[in-house]
Amino acid sequence: MIWSSLFWANWGMNLAGHQQVLPSPLSPQLEQPTTRPNIVFILTDDQDLHLDSLEYLPLIRKHLSEEGTFYRRHYCTIALCCPSRVSLWTGKAAHNTNVTDVNPPYGGYPKFVSQGLNDNFLPVWLQEAGYSTYYTGKLFNSHTVDNYDSPHVNGFTGSDFLLDPFTYQYLNSTYQRNQEAPVSHQGEHTTDVLAQKAYGFLEDAITDDKPFFLAIAPIAPHSNVEFDPLAHVDKSLKVNFTAPIPAKRHAHLFPDAKVPRTASFNPEEPSGVNWINTLPRQSQANIDYNDHFYRERLRALQGVDELVEGVVNRLQHHGVLDDTYIIYSADNGYHIGQHRMQPGKECGYEEDINVPLIIRGPGVPKNTTTEIVTSHTDLAPTILELIGAPLRADFDGEAIPTTKITMDEASLIRHEHVNVEYWGFAMQEGKHWGGDRIHLNNTYKALRIVGKPYNFYYSVWCNNEHELYDLNDDPGQLKNLLGTHNKPDPILLGFPLEKVTARLDALLFVLKSCKGRTCIEPWRALHPAGNVADLHDALSPRFDQFYEIQQKRVEYTRCEAGYIRDAEGPQFETDGLVFRHDNHWSHWV
Repeated sequence: MIWSSLFWANWGMNLAGHQQVLPSPLSPQLEQPTTRPNIVFILTDDQDLHLDSLEYLPLIRKHLSEEGTFYRRHYCTIALCCPSRVSLWTGKAAHNTNVTDVNPPYGGYPKFVSQGLNDNFLPVWLQEAGYSTYYTGKLFNSHTVDNYDSPHVNGFTGSDFLLDPFTYQYLNSTYQRNQEAPVSHQGEHTTDVLAQKAYGFLEDAITDDKPFFLAIAPIAPHSNVEFDPLAHVDKSLKVNFTAPIPAKRHAHLFPDAKVPRTASFNPEEPSGVNWINTLPRQSQANIDYNDHFYRERLRALQGVDELVEGVVNRLQHHGVLDDTYIIYSADNGYHIGQHRMQPGKECGYEEDINVPLIIRGPGVPKNTTTEIVTSHTDLAPTILELIGAPLRADFDGEAIPTTKITMDEASLIRHEHVNVEYWGFAMQEGKHWGGDRIHLNNTYKALRIVGKPYNFYYSVWCNNEHELYDLNDDPGQLKNLLGTHNKPDPILLGFPLEKVTARLDALLFVLKSCKGRTCIEPWRALHPAGNVADLHDALSPRFDQFYEIQQKRVEYTRCEAGYIRDAEGPQFETDGLVFRHDNHWSHWV
């Protein structure tokens, strides 16, 4: 097939900077239409990794973790449902999709459509590659009973979407199938409704003569959210967030479970910057309620656990399990009590951005954990690579290794960074314990970088406060190395703090507005000669003047609720960037 050959040729060219081409993880027969693999993608909503939710899901452990690979260092690049999902299905960072919120004008399904993405995302590309495509569950926020047909979502052979304002009502969901009118399922548990729809699409897909893609997107363990009947029209009307509602058969489980009491849980001293640093310590009554909230999340996930087994059993019954990749992940993570925060997400801390990713399928190592750094922008490229389809030149991510050979090689040459970003609000969910429920000044750009032996999180907020955490020594992210109380400055990696910070800031400067390969290889933007591949290389003393004197800095001119470029200070593409080429400096123009 010509397009497949061109794909592998282009892939090799993209890795030319590493002076080697990885072997294809696909066996030749997978490139043939009749034997290409099927893909089942299960995407939960707000599922944590750091609060141990996976430990309470034995069927997922049995069918996915023990039969596949767990990617411990997998990150969303924006910790909010809709923009994270758009990045996942497009392979682009939120600053390139321009979908940065859950509602208009900066986000939601209407923004997805207005940016032209309804014609340019994964299911459309999969259909062009000869796949049948199916989706059931939550797609995007602000996809409503009023706008579902203006226009209908493109790219799916069969679809049955959850619709607002009933998306997060566990016992009062509304689904909309194909081109049909919405149907209410009042009194039925939404995960059980979803499971039956997923099984039905699976039967349709298996009996088709094409390979298939099926996405299943339950709302668990998201909060239960009830709106005033007109809240989807008038956003000023009341919205009530409460604990998730499990199915009755699961309501008695885990009576003694509590939020893990890690170092960052309700700490004695305030931490972080901006509004987080102002939070009061939680009372015992507050903690008790949050433990209840946590148990309800675990219970709500039990239906997802059963759903996964139901999918695996049906694939096995029809004899296609061995030809199917199953991918399991969440749109973003979640915090409960960390840094004194009430239940929620939207922050750059590890609880919110480091999310589950498990893959099983042909050639994927079993019962394996990898430390390779991956992100949601890598998932669309991964799926296209798995089916032998050509990758797109404008992807901000690259395919995730899924075989032992490619994982071993990636551990040597794959990038070590994730760009993280956010605009607008942070909301506390659950019971309101006083203070502000919504914090509007929650805009920031951040960087996660994990190498040997370093493990840093660096961020710049819209009020120009800075954070730097060394997660090897401070996994709870409680000791901001750039805080005013840190004197004398610590030594990092054998260098003064300001030298390491200058390198991290320059890397973030590239990533905060990067496009395409620059998002994957930001060090090459700083060093076009290719002589710097990681933070270790960049810390060479011969680059001190380059980073500490020559480079522009990440900064904001003001806080905004959405992606407005002139609020975000100097830009990589438009304002010029000093870069190093061997023994002299030039400017990127």
